[in-house]
Amino acid sequence: MVVHSDADYEASLEKFLANGPWRGEDVWVFGYGSLLWNPAFDVAEQVAAVLPGWHRSFCIRLTRFRGTPDQPGLMMSLKPGGSCRGALLRIEAPSVQSSLRKLWRREMTVKPPNTPPRWVSAKASGIEVRAIVFAADRQGPNFVGGLTQEQVADILCKAAGHWGSGADYLLQTIDQLERLDIRDANLWRLQQIVARRLAESAQPTAQARHDP
Repeated sequence: MVVHSDADYEASLEKFLANGPWRGEDVWVFGYGSLLWNPAFDVAEQVAAVLPGWHRSFCIRLTRFRGTPDQPGLMMSLKPGGSCRGALLRIEAPSVQSSLRKLWRREMTVKPPNTPPRWVSAKASGIEVRAIVFAADRQGPNFVGGLTQEQVADILCKAAGHWGSGADYLLQTIDQLERLDIRDANLWRLQQIVARRLAESAQPTAQARHDP
């Protein structure tokens, strides 16, 4: 595993902003997962939005944070196809570069990044808004495709790291989506499978406590 240096982050951010539409104004970031309940920056405004052409998926292999080398976990990201309901998070112009520095370090931990930033067009109240999103690199070494929900659930139930478990991450995300009145049918089905698996795994332990 190769991690970014401070110089790497600065060069990446400078290149990204220089090659995009940003000209010194406010910036919008599209949040679809943990940014909705644990943003890495001061949010000036949050607006419900839809990102066409993308959908949530647990598709990034993790060997730290919420997994280990012995028991890898999965991180949720975006894959092409469908649409994704989430929120646009606004960063005020004076804070754009300092806020994005924090976001770059949070979202891109290894080289090459698992979820590189890109400019996308989200829709809020029918209006198209240019925004930054971090989506899965399907050519990256940690991309995992083609898993069934049962397979994803197995991994989330077992994997944990110093940031907690994959099952807890899924639950926190769903709780926040509920608060925002967003229902992702695939995530809800996955949560039902995970909850059932965890309940089943706890039953033998509970029974053992009552056995003589």
